[in-house]
Amino acid sequence: MKKITMQQIADHLGVSKFVVSKALSGKGGVNETTRERVIQAASRLGYFNQKNGYVKNTMNPPAASGGLAQAGKQSVLVLMPNIRYQNKDSLYWGRLLEGISKELEAQELGMVIVSDPQSDHFVHILNPAGILGMIGVGHIATPFLLEAHRLGLTMVLVDHEDPLIPSDTIFANNLDGMARLTNYLLGLGHRQLHFLGNSSFSRSFRDRWLGFRSALEENGLTPQSGDDPMLKLEGIETGAYREDLSEWVQQRRAAGTLPTALVCVNDAVALSACSVLKEAGISVPDEVAVSGFDNIADAAQHVPAMTTVNVPKEELGQRAVRRLLERLAEPSARQEKVLITVDAIYRMSTSEPGTTTN
Repeated sequence: MKKITMQQIADHLGVSKFVVSKALSGKGGVNETTRERVIQAASRLGYFNQKNGYVKNTMNPPAASGGLAQAGKQSVLVLMPNIRYQNKDSLYWGRLLEGISKELEAQELGMVIVSDPQSDHFVHILNPAGILGMIGVGHIATPFLLEAHRLGLTMVLVDHEDPLIPSDTIFANNLDGMARLTNYLLGLGHRQLHFLGNSSFSRSFRDRWLGFRSALEENGLTPQSGDDPMLKLEGIETGAYREDLSEWVQQRRAAGTLPTALVCVNDAVALSACSVLKEAGISVPDEVAVSGFDNIADAAQHVPAMTTVNVPKEELGQRAVRRLLERLAEPSARQEKVLITVDAIYRMSTSEPGTTTN
């Protein structure tokens, strides 16, 4: 493979080699917009995939025998960019963080959580020699990942992947889990099923939609089209879609086309759907069955208890730590996408069409 040079990047962008060198070295003298353009172009052209393509990670790697750092206690950076919704108090992300923390403690390693990766602060936190590597949790903007990669920081991403950033990733098996849940509803006799979510929000959400769609197609049913508004719910994290969902339910009921089952991308959407249906005087599961995904605590406590898919959140975090240590011990090994098995949990929010579950 032909080596990608700084001059080629410069020619590609129409800037000088000096500018590219400054941007890739992290030195001053280049504005933020130009630096980001250079880093993204370098990544697309394959510059970072080359040996010596970025600043080497000077942090001490763990010992190959036990996976532990020998020179004192070191820490792993945990990057969580959404400080309001994607944080340690979240019903989903909080459990995942517990898994990371538990495994790091078992490995005698510390944890540094960064939930506000502003450019200057983010660069600063990557410099200390005590940081072994990084675990990115959930959706992280490409510029931050490019910056970490440019600095040579070894990383593992959980529930997220970026086409520009070569890294190991850890996911729940979202596609198989949703397909299994959908097949269960089909087995109950449902033939009018509708998916609620936003398939472009994340890789996990897209895989859940694909699992739902494949289960319907394998049973000779036609899933909703890709431009369906219920596949493009806005404000998934905030619940801002609630008004649109309510309007859709009312329109479908008036037209006599209300589905017998709503298959929701996660438990939060499923709980909102139950609330909307209740406000409209529609009984769950007597008139419409509702299912979720993730198995957060609120799903089990809801009345009726929510049928869902259990994502082993702590295990995702633990596996991310172990994968990071494996990567540090074998930096030249092939990158892996690890899928953790999930289990469907059948509760009271689903039943056969038009029947009551006792």
